Amino acid sequence: MLNRFFASVECVKRRLNPLEAYLVVMSNAERAGGLVLAATPKMKSVHHIKTGSRMYELPTWDERIIIAPPRMKLYLKVNAMIQAIFRRYVPAEFIHVYSIDECFLDITGSHLLFGSTDEIVRQIQRDILEELRLYVTVGIGDNPLLAKLALDNVAKNRPDGIAEWRYEDVPETIWKIKHLEDVCGIGHRTAAHLKRMGIFSMYQLSQTPLPVLKSAMGVIGEQLYYHAHGLDYSHLNEKYVPINKSYGKSQILEKDYHVPAEVEIVIREMVEEVAMRLRQNHVDTSVIHLSIGYSKYSIKKGFSHQAKIPSTNSSHALIPYFLELFRRYDEREPVRSIAISCGKITLKAGLQLNLFEDVNRTLNHEQLEVTVDKIRMRYGFKSLMHASSLLNGATGLKRSEMVGGHKG
Repeated sequence: MLNRFFASVECVKRRLNPLEAYLVVMSNAERAGGLVLAATPKMKSVHHIKTGSRMYELPTWDERIIIAPPRMKLYLKVNAMIQAIFRRYVPAEFIHVYSIDECFLDITGSHLLFGSTDEIVRQIQRDILEELRLYVTVGIGDNPLLAKLALDNVAKNRPDGIAEWRYEDVPETIWKIKHLEDVCGIGHRTAAHLKRMGIFSMYQLSQTPLPVLKSAMGVIGEQLYYHAHGLDYSHLNEKYVPINKSYGKSQILEKDYHVPAEVEIVIREMVEEVAMRLRQNHVDTSVIHLSIGYSKYSIKKGFSHQAKIPSTNSSHALIPYFLELFRRYDEREPVRSIAISCGKITLKAGLQLNLFEDVNRTLNHEQLEVTVDKIRMRYGFKSLMHASSLLNGATGLKRSEMVGGHKG
């Protein structure tokens, strides 16, 4: 794991030591509710500021603090440089990117070339520190689960940033984890469910009979049982990529939208982006879903409805269906959030026509959309946009310059 990745990259760009600097990466810092995306160790130890903290919690009286806006394109570029270092020691198929700042490596086949596990780990740490000036923490284990747990629970707090958990260590490692939420895969809801069953620690979880967990929680209960014993049979080079169950997009608007026509512009833009993803993956949808959230000042919450439609991945076909849902259920309340999704996904078998369609016109629409997709993939989504995206309320142009919901 790259220690506080976003914050560390920002420190390096400013020629600062990530372990000594007082820096936070914050989205929407101009607002009191601005969100901290990453913070340096000093910010956490001295001011108790960490990921998820808000702007109003920041001790602005401390002149040492640097507030950096997120630069997602930069972080992705640095991440690519780190992946290149990994590939010096491990083939690409034995690397699994878990997140932008975490990665699993299977170094089983690298020992003859590069030495013991400890030697490989320390050499990777040195390469990243010398070339990118970034500190790396490492969890080592007999499987991805043990490596992840060693990283999260021990490595992050050690001076050398390395921790190793093996199968024989389970009683002294996993079973000693006191808080269920400290285990990857156990969120607050799952932990609450376990506590209602009288299970409050990983040791108690490990001693609960498998049939009891499976009966109460299904497949998840079975998985938790094996994880409590340190068992994980996944292999990094055996990647299964299923067809997505749905494709969707959501956004919280920067202000309340009082004009339905402006809401419709945003819906159009969102549908175009989702439809483009459908076409890229050569799939169709036959169920659409629209959720609208009203302003916090409204007495109504909003609505959420879906509709069955003829199987398609055409923007031209999908947009009217989504607009029909909006017009049918909208209660003329100010809108603050929009979410769309396309479900019942199937592989595209061909172009479906009916007796009432103009064949040439339909084929032309499909060809045009494919051409537009190619241009957008090469030059960006904003390279070809409808004129409506320049009207009041449109968000597509601004969002096209963002990466991961933040400024690139």
